[in-house]
Amino acid sequence: MSKFDKRYLQMAAIWAKNSYCKRRQVGALLVNGNMIISDGYNGTPAGFENVCEDENGVTKPYVLHAEANAITKVAKSGNNSEGSTLYVTASPCIECSKLIIQAGIKRVVYHDEYRLSDGIDLLKRAGIEVVHIDNLDNGE
Repeated sequence: MSKFDKRYLQMAAIWAKNSYCKRRQVGALLVNGNMIISDGYNGTPAGFENVCEDENGVTKPYVLHAEANAITKVAKSGNNSEGSTLYVTASPCIECSKLIIQAGIKRVVYHDEYRLSDGIDLLKRAGIEVVHIDNLDNGE
């Protein structure tokens, strides 16, 4: 764990507050060489209404996860994520883990455990370093 891991994860938690999702707010930062190259939070695609859940409180199927938003944002920028670290407030699902692998991200640092571990299992299988930080308090 680097000395900046907890700080970047704390920043991702602050960034998650930009999400308008009610069930869960997730934030992600993509960092390469101690420089933030992208960010994301969960929400609907650009141009859609800013409502993540339907009238029954169920997340709409087209809501993008924070990781997917950060990865697609860096792709749009002309930059790339090869060899970078992804800081995300919740462990990646299997779909986001596939994107992480394909984007060349080499390290994932996360806070909350997702209800399924298949995403983390896939990352480890792909040789990506996975770090779980369960305490985000300011104390080192």
